[in-house]
Amino acid sequence: MDYAFERDWQALVKRMMDRFGEEPDVTSMVFAVGLQEAGQGARRYKKDEKMDLMHVGVCTLLEPLGHYVREGVDEDGWPHFSLGEPMPALTPEEQEVMMKRALVDYFAAWIGREGTEND
Repeated sequence: MDYAFERDWQALVKRMMDRFGEEPDVTSMVFAVGLQEAGQGARRYKKDEKMDLMHVGVCTLLEPLGHYVREGVDEDGWPHFSLGEPMPALTPEEQEVMMKRALVDYFAAWIGREGTEND
């Protein structure tokens, strides 16, 4: 078991709970990344916009792993990505762990993880 990762994951869940008032799941955390990266602010989003925000979140989280490449932003400020290296074949459990690790890396400075470049 990776105790440092588990500690960091629990710290992230706690920070999210403190901030938003309920325990988040991976999907809601990915959505939060999409909101942050799209910079569209707090407002009501249509279903297709929510899907776009999820896509931005996933691409942002997987970009450091080389699976997506940020191409820039459009005239409305939405980031756009192209495919990078192909994703490996992973089980659903492995996919969840990969996303959790990417979330911990994304929020490393916020949770005060040691050994980050933002220390």
